[in-house]
Amino acid sequence: MSNKLSHSFYKSNNILQSAKNLLGKVLCTKINNQFTSGKIIEVEAYLGSNDRASHSYNNKKTQRTAPMFASGGISYVYLCYGIHHLFNVVVGEKNNPCAILIRGLEPVDGVNIMLKRRNLNNLKNELTNGPGKLTQALGITTQINKKSLLGNKIWIEDYNLHVIKKDILSSSRIGVDYAGDDAKLPYRFYINNNKWVSK
Repeated sequence: MSNKLSHSFYKSNNILQSAKNLLGKVLCTKINNQFTSGKIIEVEAYLGSNDRASHSYNNKKTQRTAPMFASGGISYVYLCYGIHHLFNVVVGEKNNPCAILIRGLEPVDGVNIMLKRRNLNNLKNELTNGPGKLTQALGITTQINKKSLLGNKIWIEDYNLHVIKKDILSSSRIGVDYAGDDAKLPYRFYINNNKWVSK
């Protein structure tokens, strides 16, 4: 029996709750027949056309942001600073362009594969404690942008790992100072005292 999150999980319009619900879930990839996974321990929510920190602010629909306008349950992967591939989960209804950035993972499966992709020799938090690091470790690039999260290349599973509510902390999002007051919104959620939280 599959533990993949169902399509209904991604359809919720309570984006902040969806972001919190992703904590403890396991992001999986099968790239070039190599399976890797990591427990999601840090996320950031972007609430669409009214959120000045969001790529889709003011309903800005471009070739890059088009995945955000799709029905929830697909990937939104973009290149940041021309270097880092960042992975987002598209959530909500069609034309309500919201997404959740995955910022930190705790490695679960395929650690040796991840180390090789990251050019590291030893397991340490540098492996996946940041949005660009975790995508490199899991083999995520823009080649899997707009892909279904119900498929066999990239998906999210529920391993029944419960995160206690009091262990979920929030803060302002990182690197969105341009968004004015919206930069201060507490839309970053992470698991307390987890060493894989981004630096």
